[in-house]
Amino acid sequence: MRRREFISGLATAPVLPRIGYAQTSTSMLRVGVVSAANPRTASFWVSFVRRMRELGYTEGHNFLLDFTHLQGQLDRYPKAAAELVQRKVDVIIASGVEIALKSALAASETVPVVMVAIDYDPFALGYVSNHARPDRNVTGVFFPQLELTGKRLEFLKEALPDLTSVTVLWDRISADQWHVVQRVAPMLGLRCAGVELGQPPVDYDHALSQVPSDHRGALVVLMTPALFLDRARLAEAAIRQSMASIFGLRGYAEAGGLISYGSNIDVLFERAADYVDRIAKGAKPGDLPVEQPTRLELVINLKTARALGLTIPPTFLARADEVIE
Repeated sequence: MRRREFISGLATAPVLPRIGYAQTSTSMLRVGVVSAANPRTASFWVSFVRRMRELGYTEGHNFLLDFTHLQGQLDRYPKAAAELVQRKVDVIIASGVEIALKSALAASETVPVVMVAIDYDPFALGYVSNHARPDRNVTGVFFPQLELTGKRLEFLKEALPDLTSVTVLWDRISADQWHVVQRVAPMLGLRCAGVELGQPPVDYDHALSQVPSDHRGALVVLMTPALFLDRARLAEAAIRQSMASIFGLRGYAEAGGLISYGSNIDVLFERAADYVDRIAKGAKPGDLPVEQPTRLELVINLKTARALGLTIPPTFLARADEVIE
């Protein structure tokens, strides 16, 4: 477990006596999850369960993951979160999107919530006001997506110095990221054309073929659950459309995207398990500092670069944490 990859670590929180769930109505630790797009078999949920096991929690023995998969139906979040509370879960994991956290907090002011805020800024939106002491029933991990959106544009320009325009795929969840692109792109000498996507499934080849020809040199894919779920299809479509691409998580580059820059999402969910463990031992969420990852990975897929006939500058390659051959 790579604890040093986060700021405001749990080591700064007060050490509290072990309370344990033997004092509650059940000896089973019930952790509730509502997931929009990714099933329980996703690598990060597997990492969460593995970390829980390392901490002494065995599924079916002293730990239950109460998992609700919404199949992309975001409007079901509030009802699904309320049902978790009715089933008397001990902790709720609010992962990925804002509606997950909003629904969990609306469902209960007392059930502890551990957020894994990936696609939004919980501080800018007012859910949390203080890193060190959230002072309500929520804590967790914050992935600074808006800040990294601008950085990804910088990396794209560095990898493709002659680039003058980009196409950006976004949806209602990633609208704030799209606003960042619109602000930052002109500073880098880039024009941007946005393609707003509707509900999945999406025909990405058709969507990209509608983009003006002078914007089809590069593709920027913003962070949102549906697009992450479709990462392989997106990467393949970009190659077919002869477009360089940049994404927010290494899973995209592993699936064939040209570049990715962001945190290791599996590590974020491992860290969420640490929060659950501390809460199970008696810590109050409002006393546990919110963390954000300090280690970010730049991954370059040279196989994709060759397929697109691109030469990546050696200076940029040297900055990569990993090069996929």
